[in-house]
Amino acid sequence: MANRDMETGQKRGANHNNYFYDESSRETHWTSWLVPAIVVANLAVFIAVMFVNDCPKKINGPNKVCVARFLGRFSFQPLRENPLFGPSSSTLEKMGALEWRKVVHEHQGWRLVTCMWLHAGIIHLLTNMLSLIFIGIRLEQQFGFIRVGLIYLISGLGGSILSSLFLQESISVGASGALFGLLGAMLSELLTNWSIYANKAAALFTLLFIIAINLGLGLLPRVDNFAHIGGFITGFCLGFILLIRPQHGWESSRTNTSLTKRKYSIYQYVLFIVAALILVVCLTVGSVMLFKGENGNKHCKWCHRLSCFPTSKWTC
Repeated sequence: MANRDMETGQKRGANHNNYFYDESSRETHWTSWLVPAIVVANLAVFIAVMFVNDCPKKINGPNKVCVARFLGRFSFQPLRENPLFGPSSSTLEKMGALEWRKVVHEHQGWRLVTCMWLHAGIIHLLTNMLSLIFIGIRLEQQFGFIRVGLIYLISGLGGSILSSLFLQESISVGASGALFGLLGAMLSELLTNWSIYANKAAALFTLLFIIAINLGLGLLPRVDNFAHIGGFITGFCLGFILLIRPQHGWESSRTNTSLTKRKYSIYQYVLFIVAALILVVCLTVGSVMLFKGENGNKHCKWCHRLSCFPTSKWTC
């Protein structure tokens, strides 16, 4: 199967400790509705894709049998074709999977967005949606649906752009770019709001461990690690821009006239400006290169190993 985005690592970035979030009573806690809505939308899209796929009608050959045939037209492709219990590559392509040739030569730029709502199979879908629930709900409760929604969508776009620049011979689907964007935003939020956390080292090492494990899984075959990397970098920059919070002690200084403290520190302003510049430059340059038909591998001879590292156990 041509799909590249089949990550299996769960990006469990949120828990009920104070490692990642400040639970101050002064903070506004939002009701999370966007993340559940995204989960429902992804489930609905997967059902629609399986309806269009209609394996029993399209499968040919005596040795090719649909999986879970009792589901009728919603049954899955043979496991040799798709081991993740899902549709065919041709159906995914028809429904909006990311494919370089169609984006560049057929001017179907919308695929950069639609691909993040498609999944290669039920395993792929459940893995991503569980990860989204663990990461996204707490972020939305802390920062609201607008900021989290922007990070999710823009990070998914950033992941799609980088994926298209380097993986031009296969299709890609999945929400991993957007999910890694949320992970990147969690890391930058920790760094830019460093003063308000009590367990700084524990939070930092925990996040870095989770990120390293999931990026490491991207080195396996048939996993689109460029979407992971692109989404992570985009989300990392967006975190400095959208998730900035007042520094420790500012609330007290508002009620105590003897204390004078700025709402944001100098380093927060610096990180905001630098991140905004990097984000704009990267997205602009990446988009221009993509629609000009550039191949990222020609400009970086070793970068292909970031998505699949060959070993004695597998080839790329």
